Amino acid sequence: MSIRQKVKARGGAAVAVAAVLALALAGCGGGDEKPKEPQKAGTSQSQGSTPQQAAPTGSKGSAPLEVIATAPGPAGVVLEINSAVRDEDGYVTVSGQIKNTGSTPFSQIAALRGDEKTASPASVAGATLVDAAGKKRYLVLRDTEGRCACTTGLSIVKSGESVPFFAQFPSPPATTTEVVFGLPTFATATIKISG
Repeated sequence: MSIRQKVKARGGAAVAVAAVLALALAGCGGGDEKPKEPQKAGTSQSQGSTPQQAAPTGSKGSAPLEVIATAPGPAGVVLEINSAVRDEDGYVTVSGQIKNTGSTPFSQIAALRGDEKTASPASVAGATLVDAAGKKRYLVLRDTEGRCACTTGLSIVKSGESVPFFAQFPSPPATTTEVVFGLPTFATATIKISG
């Protein structure tokens, strides 16, 4: 009997140790999301905060954001593209501002997501890059759960308001330096890729 009691005690201890380790690992697993949450408080999207942080710099008297292309949209809304940067990891990130120069709030946000219905609502997931020379169209990158590598959490853009956006794409070949950027409901814009 004493051997059985020892085996039961050891088995119970092993279960307790396994439970403690599982809880410890679960606590460590959320590390990727903690930095994103404070940034979401300001912009609804962690990476979308980068262009928004740049916008106040231009409005405080220092150099304004460079506008490399504009595309008119519905009801006085204008898409301003500030950069299209290729990085060494094989991606192109396009960023800019959605500006409402009209007199009424812009509420057609759902159209900007394109065919996206679930993983990236209220986003610019419908954005595309077209390499005319290479005859290829590039869609916004997705993670393993289908969420876009782009600004999400957009809401109504009030009259006179600017909302920053970004969208990340696979990079066209290094020889391609000019592409056409498109976003549903806006005209297309030819932009140069830097980097």
